[in-house]
Amino acid sequence: MLPTENRLRRREDFATAVRRGRRAGRPFLVVHLCSGATDPHASGESAPPTRAGFVVSKAVGGAVVRNQVKRRLRHLMRDRLSVLPPGSLVVVRALPGAGDADHAQLARDLDAALQRLLGGGAR
Repeated sequence: MLPTENRLRRREDFATAVRRGRRAGRPFLVVHLCSGATDPHASGESAPPTRAGFVVSKAVGGAVVRNQVKRRLRHLMRDRLSVLPPGSLVVVRALPGAGDADHAQLARDLDAALQRLLGGGAR
């Protein structure tokens, strides 16, 4: 489970990450990263936390499958928050094949997308 301070909840924050951030697509996921964004809703903290949100549509599957995919993605992202710049906004969108993917496949896609967005991979 992601800690409360690392959850992306507001519609405006999702829109900011998707519109202003960089995007990396993989077979099961699309990851949007807006690095070092300032949060207008945060208190006067010097380094705002990295926040992540997830979009899992009905195209992925039924409610049980969607919730399972969201739980897996939250767990995977929790372990990767430390590699992202402080104040970053991350939106992970699951593609229709994500419902059939196992934990390891989602982890590989997420790692590859984050590596590309952080400058470690080629297009």
